[in-house]
Amino acid sequence: MILELTLLSVIGFSLLIGGMKLTEAALTRWAGNRLASWLQTATSSPLRGFLFGTAASATLQSSTAITVLTIGFVNAGWIEYSRSFGIILGTNVGTTLTTEIMSLQLHRYGWMLLAAACAGWVWTAVRGEMRESGAAPSGSLAALRYGSVALAGFGLLLVGFRLLLGMGEVLSQSGLFTSLMDRAADHPLVGLLGGAALTAIVHSSSAVIGMGMAAAGTGAMSPEAGIAVVLGANVGTCFTGLVASLGGGPGGRFVALSQLALNVIGAALFVPLMPLLQDAAAVLAPGDPPAQIAHAQTIFNAACSIAALPFAYWPRRGKRGPIAGSP
Repeated sequence: MILELTLLSVIGFSLLIGGMKLTEAALTRWAGNRLASWLQTATSSPLRGFLFGTAASATLQSSTAITVLTIGFVNAGWIEYSRSFGIILGTNVGTTLTTEIMSLQLHRYGWMLLAAACAGWVWTAVRGEMRESGAAPSGSLAALRYGSVALAGFGLLLVGFRLLLGMGEVLSQSGLFTSLMDRAADHPLVGLLGGAALTAIVHSSSAVIGMGMAAAGTGAMSPEAGIAVVLGANVGTCFTGLVASLGGGPGGRFVALSQLALNVIGAALFVPLMPLLQDAAAVLAPGDPPAQIAHAQTIFNAACSIAALPFAYWPRRGKRGPIAGSP
């Protein structure tokens, strides 16, 4: 049982993380410098920054990538803090797309998507778009090439999630794990701290929440414990931004600390409201624990971000971060 659980968790989790990173890398490379240009033009107001952050995180399936990029722009003095705060709020909403997709049980089509992605990539090679010099493809062929790689990453994510479902079946037979999950359901702080610690280690809240959804799908984890993990994962995801901000200026650190404050305060406010959060999620997905966990994350993140958005409009002194290269 231990060997089976270890293999399923390591392989499934690796595919889940690898798929997300592959999709992120393909789309980021395809966007190239345009992503930086879009960031500057799409943040003329905190609201537009919020919408941009939501769309960018949903597309790349990584709020961390957008957060780190935003910290860099603030450190360089290219965008104001109010705009960056809107982006951070948007990333919290955009990152919920990954878990919502998982709740649709699309994992049954993971191998089909991988096959389609490979076919698209092979087609670009057959067309001979690559120059002898090794230059990257351009135009529509480039879009197809990077789109195929991104689709392959998404397919790997779904295959990994399917393996994690098998892990949930094994865990459901463990009395020790069941006892731990019962304790997390009765004491939300246990699930919250566990979710925060695991997310800080793997640098992906979506992956941790996906594991919780997989366990809930087989009855190994209750929706209550899963929602506690969701709150913790949203705190743990701030760790990467904090680390990325250490080597920069005060503007970048302020952005990272703002994200941490937002998620910590939001989690603290929602802990006593967890029964209401679960009830709302149950109304949206009755009898479907994995979907309830995904919907709870969406409700939590959207509520916190929308409530905090007006604060981005408060006037501040010293709005811009330090210019890169300045003393």
